[in-house]
Amino acid sequence: MLGWGFPPNVSGGLDTHVGELFERMEARDDIDIELVLPAEYAPDRPGITGVPTGEGDIITRIGRLSTAFAERAEDADIIHTHDWFGYGPGSRAKTTNPDIEWITTFHSLSSDRNIDPPQREVETERRIADRCDHLLAVSKLLAGKVKEEYDGDCDVIYNGFSECETTGIDRKAELGIDGKMLFFVGRHTDQKGISHLIYALEKLDRDDVTLVMGGSGHLTDQLKRFAELLGVEDRIEWVGYVPEEELGDYYASADLFVSPSLSEPFGITIVEALSTGTRVVATESGAAEVLPEDCVVEVEPDSRSIAKGIEYALSLEGEPEYEPYTWDQVVDETVAYYHSVLEE
Repeated sequence: MLGWGFPPNVSGGLDTHVGELFERMEARDDIDIELVLPAEYAPDRPGITGVPTGEGDIITRIGRLSTAFAERAEDADIIHTHDWFGYGPGSRAKTTNPDIEWITTFHSLSSDRNIDPPQREVETERRIADRCDHLLAVSKLLAGKVKEEYDGDCDVIYNGFSECETTGIDRKAELGIDGKMLFFVGRHTDQKGISHLIYALEKLDRDDVTLVMGGSGHLTDQLKRFAELLGVEDRIEWVGYVPEEELGDYYASADLFVSPSLSEPFGITIVEALSTGTRVVATESGAAEVLPEDCVVEVEPDSRSIAKGIEYALSLEGEPEYEPYTWDQVVDETVAYYHSVLEE
């Protein structure tokens, strides 16, 4: 298997997914797994090979990863890569060993992450859809996009539901919030739709709401200026990067977690918030496919719709009820998929 990050060096849901698969597959006796990672993110432990990728842009670094991955995969039955960065390593391994079965899991597409997707990434995703032996997606929503954009047919294996530990610290009280607390955490990028959430504050029919904004990114300063222009800057607390060990308390302290993403192929933050008992307002997401209909208040990526969703969700009582989709289920399904591939 090829990954990029590994817990606790996690930059997104893909790294969490790979880490959870490795930990649980390593403990099984019906599969032998070796995980190849860039050396700078690879822990020193059995079953994980760290490959120095050196200096240079992402393509240059992936090129260095490709050679080592192909060498390690020579005796494998299956290679499993993830997203567009797996194309070069997967292709090299497939050329070295044509009998190997190549599986790629899509966690998102370049069009999910960018308003104007880089052409290089788009073409690489197209090549994966054309050349890879087997395609997986983490939701039906994403599988539909792969079909629409690249005519690729994906089977679906969902992400597991990550749970956040809490320590009992009341972040709401710590921040001096007297009214209702909304929480958002994520990269400050166009994909996350944060400007719609800020604009929704201005449209709320109540003034007792404070938005706690976690995370950072290239849009942070622009978003702060936008809040000032709308006159809602005094209703937002910018807390920046939230360490993993503090995240659960932020979720638990909030009255609502809001996910205003323009595109959310799964949405791990949604299930993290639910794990602490906090209700969620969110745009369309893959996570909603494995949750009861009344568990998430679904809205459009539009400020007026988000404002209405927030007001409605704040009127609801009690904690949302659902059955978690566990990482053990994900691994069982993935290993069963491997067996079915080899049996074919």
